[in-house]
Amino acid sequence: MPKRINRAIELLESDQPIYYSGLHSFSRNFLTYDQGKIDSKIWADYINIGMEHGAFDMGGLESYMDGLVDGGPTASGHITPTVIIELPVQGESAEIIKYNSWQIRQILARGVHGILLCEATNAKAVTAFVESCRYKINDAGVGQGLEDGTRGVGSEYIAKIKWGIDDDNEYRLKADPWPLNPNGELLLGLKIETIQGLENCEEILSVPGIGFAEMGPGDMSMSMKIKRDSNLPRELQFVDPRLEQASVRVKNACDKNGVKFLEVANKDNIIKTIDSGARVIAGQSEEAATIGRKYTKRQMKV
Repeated sequence: MPKRINRAIELLESDQPIYYSGLHSFSRNFLTYDQGKIDSKIWADYINIGMEHGAFDMGGLESYMDGLVDGGPTASGHITPTVIIELPVQGESAEIIKYNSWQIRQILARGVHGILLCEATNAKAVTAFVESCRYKINDAGVGQGLEDGTRGVGSEYIAKIKWGIDDDNEYRLKADPWPLNPNGELLLGLKIETIQGLENCEEILSVPGIGFAEMGPGDMSMSMKIKRDSNLPRELQFVDPRLEQASVRVKNACDKNGVKFLEVANKDNIIKTIDSGARVIAGQSEEAATIGRKYTKRQMKV
């Protein structure tokens, strides 16, 4: 039997890498009930849904989550795979996050399991992001870098169903960021992908409530004015030493603050990537995931 609602957190707690599927954008026909039923048996540990560039489609997201529930449970016994949404608003300032916190409320009310904030630029913006994801009833970290959460009562009505919870209070207590709250089921992530974010990454990643982070090489390349050849294989597009140095800096800040690091891997370098300490694996490769799971002697079924 699963120990948690959020399969990704359950794996990370056991120091097992997690593997995701899903693009930064998607076709307009992706967020459907039928696609959710198909993806309920997906090979990945979590599904990334890119609303930074894809449509902000709450009706579609709700239908998709319904399909995941009805197609489940997963082979691991979880109600659904973990679902994490890339937030449209960028983490440039606390004011921008607060003005657009309605996006966070809408997304979480659909019953997803996490949110990824793109272009995290400074610690104040990230603090506002974490606070916008929390109910006031949950106060771990309040007074220690965080203020009370701003998520309102009423958002649990649909979300709790997707989590297999009957009681409103139980959902509100569990809908809190891990590992700040050891019993929390929300996984919040960051993309450090601008020069300003890189310069502030040590302070950014010390904000309580963040579960994982990455150095986003695409936007970081643009921020650094690095021109890349998109016709080359992906692993050859990001070989500039400045990007490699940026990745090391972000990973070191993650390690210092107990935040899991996200890295891209394929079947040829997955073992090296795991040995480097990365625990969130991008790359859309089921083959790499199969090799990685065997290497780490993973017991949980997909």
